Amino acid sequence: MLSPLTLLLLAPFLVVRVVAHGALASYIINDEEYIGYQPYAPPADQATIARPFPGIDPIRDPLSENLSCNNDGGPVGDGGKQLSAPIHPGDVITGVYGLWLHPFGPALVYMARCPGACVDSNSRDLKWFKIKEEGLIDGSIVYGNWGNGVVSKTGMYNATIPSYLEAGEYLIRHELISLHAIENGPQIYVECAQLKIVPREGESGQGRLPPSRYMVSFPGAYRSSDPGLNVNPFAPGGDEIMAYDIPGPAVWDGKDEESYGEALGALSNW
Repeated sequence: MLSPLTLLLLAPFLVVRVVAHGALASYIINDEEYIGYQPYAPPADQATIARPFPGIDPIRDPLSENLSCNNDGGPVGDGGKQLSAPIHPGDVITGVYGLWLHPFGPALVYMARCPGACVDSNSRDLKWFKIKEEGLIDGSIVYGNWGNGVVSKTGMYNATIPSYLEAGEYLIRHELISLHAIENGPQIYVECAQLKIVPREGESGQGRLPPSRYMVSFPGAYRSSDPGLNVNPFAPGGDEIMAYDIPGPAVWDGKDEESYGEALGALSNW
């Protein structure tokens, strides 16, 4: 159930989304709601875990310099206050979109470890790993169910923090790639937020990070020629296509036994 405050903050989004696009309005972690960034409100009035972004229009270029967090890579500025939300390994984080109109395309969630405090980190400089993806869940590309469809039906998207993840500060990156108007290129919607992974009581926090083969940069993770960025659900024969290649790296589930030392080495070379 969304709080009255979230519904109030969603109101201007809902009017625009009827004819345009959408963005994350809030995050829910362990029943606590964190209001997202409001792109049409002054930054000085905002204290949020979300990274700033300029508006609710999509990124169309998979090589855009803004692809990491839909901004210049920095935290909330101009007098605003950038926060980080505490969360445990194995916890669920829910991104609340409110109304989302586009059912075709994948939903993806990435994380990136900040080498120090995330407020001092630029998202363009970080290495990202994928923790969840849903592309074509079942059926054909035109009549089937997609990751985007989960959001259009529920207004939310859940992701579980890997149970073996090392404690520390991270960015989380929610991404929806919409294919409904592919003749003009994919529509990529990205929002980021700051998290602080804290161990549960009695745990050391000595977890793992992914090996380098799971790590990507934004831009760099996608190419304009990627098959998953060039699918037209409405092309002739779409009702007979039952497979879809999700762009980006494989999902890291946190269970790679060799990852911890390798990842520490990679971080030390930044």
